[in-house]
Amino acid sequence: MAQPAKKKGEDFAAALARFQEQYSLMLQEMSKAIIGQRRVLREMLAAVFCRAHCLLVGVPGLAKTLMVRALADVLALKFKRIQFTPDLMPSDITGTNVLEDADGKRRFEFLRGPIFAHVILADEINRTPPKTQAALLEAMQERQVSVGDQTYLLEEPFFVIATQNPIEQEGTYPLPEAQLDRFMFNIHVDYPNAEEEEEIIRYITLGTYPRLRAVLSREDILALQEIVGRVMVSDHVIRYASRLVRTTRPKGEEAPKFIRQFVDWGAGPRAGQALIMGGRAMAMIDGRPNVSCDDVRDVAVPVLRHRMAPNFQAQAEGIDSVELIRRLLKEVPEPRVEAS
Repeated sequence: MAQPAKKKGEDFAAALARFQEQYSLMLQEMSKAIIGQRRVLREMLAAVFCRAHCLLVGVPGLAKTLMVRALADVLALKFKRIQFTPDLMPSDITGTNVLEDADGKRRFEFLRGPIFAHVILADEINRTPPKTQAALLEAMQERQVSVGDQTYLLEEPFFVIATQNPIEQEGTYPLPEAQLDRFMFNIHVDYPNAEEEEEIIRYITLGTYPRLRAVLSREDILALQEIVGRVMVSDHVIRYASRLVRTTRPKGEEAPKFIRQFVDWGAGPRAGQALIMGGRAMAMIDGRPNVSCDDVRDVAVPVLRHRMAPNFQAQAEGIDSVELIRRLLKEVPEPRVEAS
């Protein structure tokens, strides 16, 4: 296992340098199981360092589940997979009280559900009814579970990584906006290129899952999450992130014409927070102590993709939220830096 993320008395620059070594080791280990998809792995790790959750969206067969499993392995965290189905009940996730008879005495005992882990894979989350989807809300936001009159805290670190199939929508339950907003990133998992696909076909004939070496411990991850909060953000970058979010709102004065034409509703303040936190993680991954506007642009698509609602006219013209975000990135200028 690599050295701890932060030694006692270690300064911020040394901690960043140490993280660079650890990040390279993480990608190296995960590459033993995952071919390509470097962008997806980068965004997943960024969400982990931000204490946030992410949604993986892609067609079947793109190794979404395998990515989450590999992530849990290199982070040496407890991993649970929940297969969301139409008959899944909230208690199947959170756990339930059962009546036990011990020494002639009856008492209720709480049996913990799979939510009591560090990394939760919510597989095909849109296949279960809203009542069960909502069982994740408190855990994702408050990091606790309430059963009856008891509240149980979840052990840190805690991440929910959900998957969703964008093609087959028959018999599914689209996630409500309130739950979508709790995912920091909406990560699109695309098809591999020709060379990667050939390597995948060659690799799968081996028929075994490689054993991945743990790179970080639980304590290392908690220390890295603290380091992310220490990455500096200037007022200039905060103004840019705020301006970018405000221009997504069709009724706002700052909205460009194409946003008013093609968008029903835009992103809320949580999107601005996600842009800054995601920018901090990207800066740390690149070994820089401060966030730039480029870092904000780097995470703009996964942060805003699920927080904007293209209207019927946009859909009729084949314009999705990603296209609108790319237009915004070209349209919205960086704020002027005031001379001191």
